[in-house]
Amino acid sequence: MFPSFEIFGRTIGMYGVMTVIGAAFCVFVGVFLIKKFNIMWEDLVLVMIAAAVGILIVSHIVYGLTNINALIYIFRNIGSLSFTQFWVMIAECFGGMVFYGGFIGGALSILVFCKFDKKLDKNNLLDVYAVLIPLFHFFGRIGCFLGGCCYGIESEFGFTAHGNTLNPSINDVNRFPIQLVEAGINLLIFFFMLRLFKKDVMRDKLIYVYMLIYPAARFILEFFRGDDYRGFLFGLSTSQWISIILFVFSVIMLIVKRNKKPTGAAV
Repeated sequence: MFPSFEIFGRTIGMYGVMTVIGAAFCVFVGVFLIKKFNIMWEDLVLVMIAAAVGILIVSHIVYGLTNINALIYIFRNIGSLSFTQFWVMIAECFGGMVFYGGFIGGALSILVFCKFDKKLDKNNLLDVYAVLIPLFHFFGRIGCFLGGCCYGIESEFGFTAHGNTLNPSINDVNRFPIQLVEAGINLLIFFFMLRLFKKDVMRDKLIYVYMLIYPAARFILEFFRGDDYRGFLFGLSTSQWISIILFVFSVIMLIVKRNKKPTGAAV
């Protein structure tokens, strides 16, 4: 694992590097996808910036919710905490990111953006988003593996990290490379969604197709996660509960939209 490197005296995290690479690939692929809807690349960049803002904000909020017990403790003892202690503890509670929060935040940002830019069709953009999000997630999970976060359970098969200062809990323990497994699954989902997009299958419904496939895979993958700070309820993690909700929501939406004609026209 290779969590970070130094350049010009600054420490650069590999997770951040991989997310930047992933975003660049998404822009590159997205430019070709939007030609189907006659969308200008400038509009795509603006939409992606809006989505990035939503991803960052909501992913941190959902991470904070996984630390609800810590938040309750902070506010119950707020009178005994100094100003600095309070904000340091709050920062720790919201310091991480949850993929599902980012995914939902990005989708909501696209919907809001289309409310203001009437020339863009939200369904077309959500179709593009459904293709690009597993591609971005592929690079993100490789970043997780290199950084040592989102690690797997103890296992005879896997990798052992030494001297990882960012996530010391993974050191000297052989762990299943769940990050790489999920990266591979995301890459397969990307190619599948791309094929549906190119064949014009499930037009205006690709976001719901994605929310059937990935949550089903994520529900299973969660059993191989070794980090226990993501929140648990009735034996299931936060991400597993979100997976269930998204899956059921998608089934309902696909039933509702089964006879609805696609918007726009392919060129």
